[in-house]
Amino acid sequence: GWVFSTFVSRWVVIPVFDFLQKYIASFGLIILILTLLVKLIIFPLTYKSYLSTAKMRVIKPEIDALNAKYPRQEDAMKKQQEMMALYNKAGISPMGGCLPMLIQMPILIAMFRFFPASIELRGKSFLWSDDLSSYDSVLDLPFNIPFYGDHVSLFCLLMTIVMFGYSYMNYQQTATSQPAMPGMKFMTVYMMPIMLLFWFNDYSSGLCYYYLLSNIITMLMMFGIRALVDEDKVRASIHSKMTNTKGKKSRFQQRYEELMRQQEQLNKR
Repeated sequence: GWVFSTFVSRWVVIPVFDFLQKYIASFGLIILILTLLVKLIIFPLTYKSYLSTAKMRVIKPEIDALNAKYPRQEDAMKKQQEMMALYNKAGISPMGGCLPMLIQMPILIAMFRFFPASIELRGKSFLWSDDLSSYDSVLDLPFNIPFYGDHVSLFCLLMTIVMFGYSYMNYQQTATSQPAMPGMKFMTVYMMPIMLLFWFNDYSSGLCYYYLLSNIITMLMMFGIRALVDEDKVRASIHSKMTNTKGKKSRFQQRYEELMRQQEQLNKR
């Protein structure tokens, strides 16, 4: 693996994989259990990210009001300052949805590097795949498609379909919480799954199978979290904080506001 994912691969992924291999003969079942364990580990981060998105949905009317109040580019500094004040009143961290994703990146990269390089998967079959370390061709094409190849990998195709569903669900959730950039829907919902289809068609079927399971489990987790989190209570809590006095600002908010003030002074000069 790469430098920042080597620790995860060496001390977490490989020992767990070797342990499961002693008691389970099916490598497809091993990958399923490994995927469940990974999702269980990062569940607190997933929950925190969803909760942050839910809070952003609650204050979206106030954000829309600020966007309408400061439509000009010249007022961008003032709008950002009032936006940070709004986040502080509501007790929301602007990085609340991004940090959980960054923290779990070493795990995702470790899994990406593990499956194609795992010699234990070579020659091991599962379902229609004859070799989990290579692509699973279910249809050989009489011609070569640039950047795609001359075959159809079923695990890769299924992964792409599920990825499309997950991307659409995730976009619907984030679009209701914050303004979407032009073209963002096309990039996240359509372009990204298509790129992965072309990219992973020649990759390890074990890796595609892992991502297929990972996306399915993530979608089920999101449905479960959505059922557990009472957004009415979240909304009441946010509005209660906004009506009270200002809470203590985080270091990030303090530094950000200081940078905004310095930039505003420079613009005036």
